[in-house]
This record gives sequence, C-alpha cells and structure tokens, in this order.
Amino acid sequence: MNLSLYGYGDEWIAIDCGMMLRQDLPDSPLQVPDVECLAPLGIRPRALIITHGHEDHIGAAAWLWPHWGCPIHATPLAAGLLRAKFLERGLASDAINVVEPGEALESGPFALRYLPLTHSIPESCALLITTPHHRVLHSGDWKLDPEPLIGKPVDEQLYSSLAPVDLVVGDSTNATLPGWSRSEGDVARALERAIGACPGRVIVSCFASNLARVLAVGRAATRCGRRVSLMGRSMERMVRVARDLGYLEDFPQLVPVRDLGYLPAEEVLIIATGSQGEPRAALSRLAQGRHPDLELQAGDTAIFSAKAIPGNERLIERLQLALKRLDVAVLEEIVHPELHASGHPAQEELRSFYGWIRPQRLLPVHGERRHQEAHQRLAESCGIEAPLAPSNGDLLRIERTTLTVERHIPQNPYIVHQNEVHALKGLDDPAAQSRQPREGRFHLILPVVAMQGGWHRVGRLLIDYSGASPLDETAFADWLDDTLEQLEAESIAQLRAQLQSRLMHWLSDHLRRLPVVHLQISATETAS
Repeated sequence: MNLSLYGYGDEWIAIDCGMMLRQDLPDSPLQVPDVECLAPLGIRPRALIITHGHEDHIGAAAWLWPHWGCPIHATPLAAGLLRAKFLERGLASDAINVVEPGEALESGPFALRYLPLTHSIPESCALLITTPHHRVLHSGDWKLDPEPLIGKPVDEQLYSSLAPVDLVVGDSTNATLPGWSRSEGDVARALERAIGACPGRVIVSCFASNLARVLAVGRAATRCGRRVSLMGRSMERMVRVARDLGYLEDFPQLVPVRDLGYLPAEEVLIIATGSQGEPRAALSRLAQGRHPDLELQAGDTAIFSAKAIPGNERLIERLQLALKRLDVAVLEEIVHPELHASGHPAQEELRSFYGWIRPQRLLPVHGERRHQEAHQRLAESCGIEAPLAPSNGDLLRIERTTLTVERHIPQNPYIVHQNEVHALKGLDDPAAQSRQPREGRFHLILPVVAMQGGWHRVGRLLIDYSGASPLDETAFADWLDDTLEQLEAESIAQLRAQLQSRLMHWLSDHLRRLPVVHLQISATETAS
C-alpha cells in the first residue's frame, strides 16, 4: 500500500492511495491504509496526487477518498482507471482532474510538477514538490528503460536540470540487485521467440496494468500467425481504457473468448490474468477445467510473464502443477528470466539517476527493510546522506540540514468487509462472530474426495437455506471449489475445522445477517 502525506505549516497533501491483498485471511480481502489516525492529528489533505495507475497506488482511493472529498490529480490513464473504480462504487468522479505528464499544479503552499519516468505502466511520474523552503523529489515507481515500447525513455537532461534537490524519496524495491533491470524491448523479443516455438494454444499471463507487455504479446502473436483473445475482467478493462487513450493503436483485433473453440489450436493466443495463482482468475479456471468457453489440451503452453509476488509462491506452484497435469507446458520466470522485466531500478540505475539529480539526502521507501538498508548503503557510497530507513506510521520532519523521526503513529489494519472499510480487529475472531445476531439456518452437505493436490468437491451441493437474504449459489459453489483447493488437511476433521471459519466469513460478507450454520462433510472413495 502506498499513501504518503506531506505537510507544510497546517496544510497537507496526500500522494497515492493504494491497497494490498491480505492472503493470510479467508477470501483474501483488500487491506487499505489507516486514515482514522489522521483526524486527531489535524491532518486532512487538501488534494490527492496520483503518481501512476497501479493498484498499490490507486486501489484504495474509491474507499478512502470520501473521508476527504478533496480534488484528485492524476495522469490520463490513472484518471480513467480511477473513474471506473468510482463508478463501481456509485461515486461521482467530478473530483478527478487530469494532469498531463510534464505539467505543473499548485495546492496551497505546494507547487508540484509531474516528471515522466519509465515503469511497467504508462504515464508513471515522479513528483517535484516545492515549498518556500524545500525541493523534494518523490520518485514513485520507476526504472531507466532505453526501450519502453510505450512512451519515451527517461529524459536525462530534464532530471539534470533539477539538480540539486534537498531530498529524494526513492524506490528501494530492487536496491539489492546489481546492474540494470531488463528492458521491455528485450522481453518483447524473447516472448516472440518463445511463442514462435509453441505448437498448440499459447496462454500468456501477465499483470493487466503492464500495457507494454500486453502490447508486446499482441505484436508477437500477429508475427507468429496467431489470433488474440483476452481473459479476465481487469485485463479487458485495462486494454479498453488504454485503447481509448491511444496507447494500443497497433494492437490486433480481438477474438471473443466464446469463439476460440472454432479456431485451430496453433492459431490461438490468449492473454490472461492470474499470474499470481489467484483462484478466481482466468488462468486458474482454465487449469481446473472450469472455464465456460475453453478447455486446455495436451500440447498447449502457458507462459508466466510476471515475477511471483512474495507470499504468492504456494498459489503459483499449485496453479502450475494443475497445468502440468493437463500436459500443458509451463514457461515461468525462474527458469526463463528473459520472459519478464522488473519495473524497478537496480543499483546502476539508482547510481545514474542520483548522478543526474544530485540529492543531498535520501529517504528509502518501498520494499522491505533489507532493500531500504541496501539503498542507504548505495546512497552513502555516492556521497548522499541517508540517515533513516522509515517504517509505516513514521512522522518525519525535514529541515534544511536534518531529517528526523518526530514520532511514530501506530497503523491499525483496515480491510474491506461487507462492502465497507472496517478495522480488522474482531473480523477474524470466532467469538465475535458467535455474538452476531443470527437470521435463519444454513445447512450444507458437502461430498468431497481426497486427490493428489488436495480435496475436491464431487457431485452437487446440497444446500438448505432459510434466511431472508438472497444467496447466489453459483458464486458460492465457485468460492467453495477455490477454497477447497487451498486447504491442506489430512483428515475430514481437519478439513471441517479449516473450512468452518472460512465459510462463516463468506456468509458474513454476502448475507445481511449471518445464519445458524450446519456443515456436514462426507468423504467419497476414489475409483481404482
């Protein structure tokens, strides 16, 4: 999650407003920053400034912006994505203002300038923040890509003209890695070679927001004589918004997913969501044979053009095993690093960039503590002061010659629960759930079979529900199948214990009142 606040006197601005997925909790809910702690401190931002359109920078805006009601400033792509999120929540989008990369704006005592940088999404910008006494460069996410496919390489002269700056708030994500990050141009050529060598259908999974990668796959498909289809709502939305802004002018015409079955396998290429093993994403549905329009076959190939986000390794491993059980070839980043490029700067990119802007001090952000500390060491080797590695909730004071932690403000976890933002405390507490008023009864008889790779439902669900709220049985069955695949239980008793709390969470999220729940699980023998 990214949410930074800058204050001068009594005036404040917020930069970015992102979310994260809590994969350690049932149903992997969204976690958003704690803004409840701001009001007692007298902090109410007069503007929300967005650096780029990634979910960890905009994903919480529709949930938290109503606390502030302030103007939002974003580049065209991020603004389009934000408007879609506001529309989904029934919010007016009048507060969203478009700022072109390179433009400047003012908010109270702050003068801000959007400065283009290459990243894994178009229109990523650093922000030069100027007050009567400070010049701070907030880098956002970036890299120095000589061949970004979409947009221009970083303008060295532009950044050199800013030097020197008092402070750079800098991206530490790849500060432990030597050298330079790979270019999107290099990845495009590697993908074309890989796709050209595949005999059957090809499914390429990448982040929907990595439009340069999506464009590279589309171009490679055309050159290899393949027709392109998209799978996944986030992928479809991203391509639609990008096309409206003119970013994908030479992207091939799309084939509807429902028509793929009529094409020869060697003419099909699918760009799908799900590279992180998300159980409900398109690629997982294909791997489990649960996609309504297509079945994978032996000889097909799945290409993972994305790096595993820490914490997702087990989900990705399960997904890849499911694909291999279908005799689908799997090409992934660990064995084929040429198929992916990071969007963050390695050490030589950091050295070059800091040589341009000549910062007096560095505040290392993003990544984990070890990344921040590596960033500090690199800065100090370049003659840049780096006295602090901040933690979430640190309130820092920037003076002309010092950078200090004034105090630490504890950050309470907040998640999106029942379509609203709640403190996490109590939501995963069975005792708290047991105190909720109940409405109706929910009886579930669940026949399962133990197979290699986990438990699977067999036959129809037997549900008897008497509550007043409507129950979407199809959505419930999909959730139940996804959940069973994730559980690691050696016996029916363990399976029931693990499933019970998750079932209570799902019902609590999808029904107005939690019913009295009766769960019966019966095991079926596998046929020999």
